[in-house]
Amino acid sequence: MPELAEVEFHRKHWNPGIGKRIESVFVRQGKRVFRRTNVRRLVEGLTGAKLLGSETHGKQMLFRFSGPGALGVHLGMTGSLSVEPKNHRPEKHDHLVLWTRKHALVFNDPRLFGEVRFEPEPSPLWWRTLPPQILDPEFTLRHMSDFLDRRSRSPIKAVLLDQAGFPGVGNWMADEILWRAGIHPSRLAGSLERSERIAIRRIARWVCRTALDTIGVDYRDPPRSWLFPHRWEDGGICPRTKVPLVRETIGGRTTCWSPGRQPSPRRLRRT
Repeated sequence: MPELAEVEFHRKHWNPGIGKRIESVFVRQGKRVFRRTNVRRLVEGLTGAKLLGSETHGKQMLFRFSGPGALGVHLGMTGSLSVEPKNHRPEKHDHLVLWTRKHALVFNDPRLFGEVRFEPEPSPLWWRTLPPQILDPEFTLRHMSDFLDRRSRSPIKAVLLDQAGFPGVGNWMADEILWRAGIHPSRLAGSLERSERIAIRRIARWVCRTALDTIGVDYRDPPRSWLFPHRWEDGGICPRTKVPLVRETIGGRTTCWSPGRQPSPRRLRRT
């Protein structure tokens, strides 16, 4: 599933439409991506409106239109945004197409895990009430620690994936953060010492910022010094300790960690 930086990369695909009027709208009726949207209101609200701009929040996107109106987009596992020529005709998995005078702005989702929400206001309530992002000033150590304490009996890997506390963090980012912090993914959130919490916050902010500056710009992979390029490989090797990486299911998700950097909770108890 696209994470913070991948979502930012996809958001910019519709930038050619900014300032342009939407001449016509195609909606593939009856698809679950519109499960919380009145598609008739969507077509009426966007036809003739101008795309004013867009922003991301974690894994969510919001496109603002004149009128006023807003389009919320969640890519899910297989969703994508693209800009196509004016003569583009909807393909099998194109569920929303917005035509301007020069372009077609397309939302495509083969497996229908994404979502499109039309709102008749520029900043809908659900957008205004999203939790602080990791790079926001409000994402303080106290804010993060309170969230960890409310989920004290959950593995820290699962907590990092909880969008209510760590918007935009997905599977690979959670693994990267814990690997850099030297914390085993199965550690219970409530067991983390203050120094470990400080490290998680600092590293999470660094990983988010650096991912936005690399993947978010042109979709290039982070350097080989990251866990990222090695965690996908069978027989992957930790780039710091040169110890073979381990992959197992923790918190319901496939997790990659390095025994050379991230001691298991059992080892910590023995020492």
